[in-house]
Amino acid sequence: MLTVHHLNNSRSQRILWLLEELGLDYEIVSHQRDASTNLAPPALLAVHPLGKSPVLTDGALTIIESGAIIDYIVRRHGGGRLAPEPGTDAHEHYLQWLHYAEGSAMLPLMLKMYTGRLPDGGADLQPRITSELDNHLGYMNGALQGSEWFVDDSFSAADVQLSFVPQVARLLYTLEPFPNLAAFLDRIHARPAYRRALERGGEYAFGS
Repeated sequence: MLTVHHLNNSRSQRILWLLEELGLDYEIVSHQRDASTNLAPPALLAVHPLGKSPVLTDGALTIIESGAIIDYIVRRHGGGRLAPEPGTDAHEHYLQWLHYAEGSAMLPLMLKMYTGRLPDGGADLQPRITSELDNHLGYMNGALQGSEWFVDDSFSAADVQLSFVPQVARLLYTLEPFPNLAAFLDRIHARPAYRRALERGGEYAFGS
């Protein structure tokens, strides 16, 4: 049985969404952030030494990192769904987007969040952070020009992985200059599987 160690208001919500899109059976072990620190609870340390979410267990196997979890679910349990055929150019583009989400796009957003907690808001760093945000969000927005989805205009697990980027950007920055990304969020938020995942996962501040 697939088990997701799910933390409220976190990246693990998209793992629930993927499982709902694939119609797979799974269990949720819910973890709540500390109300004062917003950190994950110590209970997650018993699941994995990093104490982070998401964590997926499948029998004796434990997997961390959203991209790796999504890739595993699609390859092992997807039955050929939500990913292009391996060996095709589309599959290489799919893998690129799957890694890009956390490898590149989330970094300026994390810097925006953490510098915002400094007394001066990290004023000296803000011009560079803003430049990087515009660069990455502009790149994603351009990739959606004339398309609804990121890979061959067909919904895939890459869209699930990428969804967290504009969700966080909408809260921490803005999506007004990036209408294709805003429309992308509207499409994913309207998907029945996305709505089912919200019902199962509970509190999620980043997208509804």
